[in-house]
Amino acid sequence: MNGIVYINGEFVKADEAKVSAFDRGFIFGDGIYEVVPVLNGKLVDREDFWHRFDNSLAAIELNLPCSKSEFEDILKEVISKNSLQEGGVYMQITRGVAERNFKFLKGLKPTIFVFCYEQKIIENPDSKTGIEIVGVEDIRWKRRDIKSISLLAQCYAKEQAVKRGAYEGFMVEDGFVTEATSSSAFIIKDGVLITKPLSNEILPGIRRKNILEFAGKAGLKVEQRAFTMNDVYSADEVFISAATLLLLPVIKADGKLINGGKIGKYVPILRQMYADKIKKEAGIL
Repeated sequence: MNGIVYINGEFVKADEAKVSAFDRGFIFGDGIYEVVPVLNGKLVDREDFWHRFDNSLAAIELNLPCSKSEFEDILKEVISKNSLQEGGVYMQITRGVAERNFKFLKGLKPTIFVFCYEQKIIENPDSKTGIEIVGVEDIRWKRRDIKSISLLAQCYAKEQAVKRGAYEGFMVEDGFVTEATSSSAFIIKDGVLITKPLSNEILPGIRRKNILEFAGKAGLKVEQRAFTMNDVYSADEVFISAATLLLLPVIKADGKLINGGKIGKYVPILRQMYADKIKKEAGIL
């Protein structure tokens, strides 16, 4: 690992960052995380990030051990120290160091870890070529609305997708798609944008929220309902969304071509709307 990271009050070289083996994040996965896109060296989708971050912290009874402004200063300093212009900043907060005990121990000092990474958000080459997905079994726990650092089930599902030659996997539970392994899942059919409604069964995607707001402006109706992999195969367009991906079109699912293997009409429009939004926030449009 390269660059400068933040760990518990210090900015250090990435390969020098240390955390106790007794940290509850290491022992139990007892913590939450977030990823915020960075464009032109600035945080974008900032307000939506704070809303979800606060909700995840509250859900596991964990408090941010500093003010929001102080925490944002840490994020900005990591971005600055790494001269990051485009990519993402990752932050993780765990309950802290303690003896091994399953209950939520009180009075601990939370562990804070922050790093950033480069990634092409606006000119992602996959947005021009499209990606392939496969259906995989959803074996996760029942509080997927919490952005927990306990991601083994997602890693397992992603690995199954990769072994089958796909970029991403659409997770299926009781016959219906919940979401993708590390992104939100959408289909478009007959001018209707379809995605699963919010509940404890999926993460409340920030990009998802904004895309639903853009849909009407793009000439799409919206239905928040469950859909199957058969619906995916017969869709006019399929796409995913995530923090540093914005939207990526899906052109093949389980070996079946979507829209003849061509990127459709609406996904590029929605992607451009999102790009314009964050460009404005970053002061470059």
